[in-house]
This record gives sequence, structure tokens and C-alpha cells, in this order.
Amino acid sequence: MKAVAYRKSLPINEADALIDVELPDPVAQGRDLLVEVRAVSVNPVDVKIRRNVAPAEGGAKVLGWDAAGIVRAVGPDVTLFKPGDQVWYAGDLTRPGTNSALHLVDERIAGHKPVNLDFAQAAALPLTAITAWELLFERLEVSRDKGQTGKSLLVVGAAGGVGSILVQLARQLTGLTVIATASRPETAAWVRELGAHHVIDHSKPLHEEIARLGLPPVTYVASLNQTDLHWNAIAELVAPQGKVVLIDDPASLDIRLLKRKSVSLHWEFMFTRSMFQTSDMIAQHRLLNDVAKLVETGVLHTTLTEIFGTINAENLKRAHALIESNRARGKIVLQAE
Repeated sequence: MKAVAYRKSLPINEADALIDVELPDPVAQGRDLLVEVRAVSVNPVDVKIRRNVAPAEGGAKVLGWDAAGIVRAVGPDVTLFKPGDQVWYAGDLTRPGTNSALHLVDERIAGHKPVNLDFAQAAALPLTAITAWELLFERLEVSRDKGQTGKSLLVVGAAGGVGSILVQLARQLTGLTVIATASRPETAAWVRELGAHHVIDHSKPLHEEIARLGLPPVTYVASLNQTDLHWNAIAELVAPQGKVVLIDDPASLDIRLLKRKSVSLHWEFMFTRSMFQTSDMIAQHRLLNDVAKLVETGVLHTTLTEIFGTINAENLKRAHALIESNRARGKIVLQAE
């Protein structure tokens, strides 16, 4: 089968940073689905792995964890899907990625694709939707009772992939006041369109931006990127007994800044369930089906902003370069030929 991989961790402007390869067709076993990949999207995790994780000596590593496609075969233990089903999912960090013609995924972390989205529109959502859902409802334990008002959520880096769906979830399913950060006119307009009540500029001190709007201390903070740059401001603006959740990889943080306010710190990593084969791994199957229903009823919308052509090394290198620039808005998607 055709796939895109890398043999060495190289800067994205190097000719061999990503290469087109031919690999053996995978075979479904156990609870695996064999999926014909119709579209994929690119996430910051793709860039992090390419930069920092070298393939085994002589091997080629396939990236990509978002996909939408068609089930072509199932393992002997599969009960949730059948050949011909259209699925979407975010994959497993410990297995080969989705930048390939065929891909194996455990049925417990796949869902039925929304019927009203095409494959490209659907591929934009799984990883970010899972991350945002788990962050909001499992880590921060926000109530889905829209009548519970008076609390607020600050989303730092709201125009990116996770932020674009988190703003929608918080606005549509909770009673929170949603404050988004964005530093360019086009990204500020984007997060307002998605439902943010307020938009502040993260190129300026966040606590000063909150004060400028006359807003009270923030109940919840979701810091999605560059946490180390904003950490002191986050500690200043978060409310006493508030909660902060992170998804990025700051080199170090002085968590003592949270102590006097009794603020709790949480991590969200959507690959935890599949990486450790947790007993509740099937929760991501149910979550994706719930999100699909919300998309089908018009509550949530795809965060697709750009299609970079077919799934090949040249187009994926362009996508990685845009992710690395920190100027991406929404999600970048590539399609099968």
C-alpha cells in the first residue's frame, strides 16, 4: 500500500523529512478494523513525533492520527462495526499512523462518521473533539447544565484545532462564559464565529487583557499552547479554587504559583486510554458517536479550514510547515486519491 513516512528526524524543509513509501497491507486481528483511509488531518502531535522520535534503525515511521474512511475488513473479535461502515477516529500513538492507504484501528476508539459530513470535513474533528471533550467534561468536570451560569472558561490559543472545537462545546453545551485568545484579526473573527463571548489578544499579558474588559477572575483555564509564556499571567487571572488544564509540553512550570489560590492543575492527553489499554477505553467510541450526533443536528460544526490536496509527502510537508509556524487556523486536511 502507499504511505507517507520518515526514516530520520529532520527539519521539515529537508527533502527527506517526509517521503512516499510502499508498505505491506496490514491485516485486521482481534478488535481491529481495517480502514480504507479517505481523508486525514494534521495535528501538532504529528510535528512533535517527527521532530523527536526517530524510527527504528532501517525502518520507516508513518505519522497521522486523525482519519475518516470506510471499514474494509474486521478482526474476529469486532462487534461494533462491519465492512462498509464509514468511520472516524484519532488512532493510537503506539501504532502506525493514518498517512497510508489502509490503516488498523481498535474498534473501541473509533466512531460512526457523521452522515452529513464528507470524509474531509469529518477527518478534521476526531483528535481535537476527543481532546476538547475530555478536557472540558472529564478533567475540568464542567456541568452540561446550561442553566448553571456565572462561571467562565479562558481558552488560550483558541483558533487552533483543539480550541476551535472547545469553544463550540463550551458555548453550545454549557452555561460558561467563553473567553478566547487570538492575536490576528482573522483568528479573532474565527473564534467569535465559533461562539466566544469575548476575545482577548494573547500577544499581550493575559491578566491585563482580562482586566481591560472588566471581567472577574476566570474559573477555568484551558492552556492549549505556549503555556510557559503565559504561566505567570494564568496564575494571576485564575479565580481562587479554580482549575487549569494543559495539553502542551512546557519545559518547566512553577506550580507553586497556584498554591495560595488552591488552584488545581490537570493534564489532558487523548492517547492515554489507548496507550495504556484502560478499562474505559470504549469511552472514546461512545464520545465520537455523541459528537457525531451533535454534528448531525447542527450543534457542532467541522473545523476544516484548508484542504492541502492528496495524501502524499509533498503536501504533508506543507501542512507540517504551517503547523510549525503557529499560524494555522482550524484544521488542515488531506484526501486520498
